[in-house]
Amino acid sequence: MNKAIIGRKAGMTQIFTAEGKVIPVTVIEAGPCPIVQIKTVEKDGYSALKLGFGEAKEKTLTKPELGQYKKAGVKPCKVLKEFRLAELASYEVGKEVKVDVFSAGDKVDVHGTSKGHGFSGVIKRWNQHRLKETHGVGPVHREPGSMGSISDPSRVFKHKNLPGHYGVEATTVQNLEIVKVDTERNCLLIKGSVPGANGSIVTINDTVK
Repeated sequence: MNKAIIGRKAGMTQIFTAEGKVIPVTVIEAGPCPIVQIKTVEKDGYSALKLGFGEAKEKTLTKPELGQYKKAGVKPCKVLKEFRLAELASYEVGKEVKVDVFSAGDKVDVHGTSKGHGFSGVIKRWNQHRLKETHGVGPVHREPGSMGSISDPSRVFKHKNLPGHYGVEATTVQNLEIVKVDTERNCLLIKGSVPGANGSIVTINDTVK
């Protein structure tokens, strides 16, 4: 991994190619991301880049959090994330990472938090089938199904698909293509959908595959 940036999902739209083909794209407001810290193998045991995104009020941060921003000489940020990059020679603390690190045609991985669906049943959460609505089935058409034998093992095995909280999970979509890079508006147009609701924070880095 050599390139990374933090962004905010703006929504989806579509663009047309010169041949008239329609491409569905997700618009991501990416950067500018100030470089807060550069970690090296000699000092920290691994190489990484710590980036910030979005301005934050000082009163909302703790003193340790404010300290690293003041040390780097950048304004406090709402989001702070670390990326393990292979090459850090071209980066410098205090400078900004902008969308121009990527170009059209690049393959990227987008990481975010999936949409929340609240407490959901097994049909919505696990795509299970419902039972037939015929005589003898009983009032169990949307139930999770058998819980196992009574005598042995006398318990429900772990990882059985049951109702519960659905969504709000860390999700990564791999091998997405950047269709357009808008440097004037600090936007990336990525083909297809990315995790999360509109306005949620996502991270973009070059694909690992």
